[in-house]
Amino acid sequence: MAALERQIFDFLGFQWAPILGNFLHIIIVILGLFGTIQFRPRYIVVYTVWTALWVTWNVFIICFYLEVGGLSKETDLMTFNISMHRSWWREHGPGCIRRVVRPSAPGILDDYSYVSVTGCIIDFQYLEVIHSAIQILLSLIGFVYACYVISVFMEDEDSFDFIGGLDTYCYQQTPLEHVELKPVKPVNVLCLSTE
Repeated sequence: MAALERQIFDFLGFQWAPILGNFLHIIIVILGLFGTIQFRPRYIVVYTVWTALWVTWNVFIICFYLEVGGLSKETDLMTFNISMHRSWWREHGPGCIRRVVRPSAPGILDDYSYVSVTGCIIDFQYLEVIHSAIQILLSLIGFVYACYVISVFMEDEDSFDFIGGLDTYCYQQTPLEHVELKPVKPVNVLCLSTE
């Protein structure tokens, strides 16, 4: 649900890289749930590997919005350099007052406008960081749960007993009759003595 909520806000902000990541995340979560319900450990392994990648992606988003390591939130990296859109939270955050200012200079297109945002309770970059931190927390919980489910599935797979197997509880046929063992008659060996 958290990924779906994030997907909606990324669509509103035309953030194409997060949209693609969220879409893959939703598909892999569905695959992991299917693997849990259908007792398919391989699907759950795919989910655990994806979870590690998802945590890495969210750490990158945190670094991007906090401008760590030379990253800048003012670049068009999240839109694949297709558009000038930024995070939807930039103009629509809690308490933000959005004002559209039309340019007065001649030669500028009429549909082009400047947006002034003031009065935000929390800046947009911190909202994006909070979203990513929640995703990391949920992913770590999902990773631990997936590892547990895989171990349970593997334990159940190892303890499965086939009919006629080597287990002590396997089906044994009672013998029809008791076989009597007789000693073998010794063969007469000719011994030569030197007496």
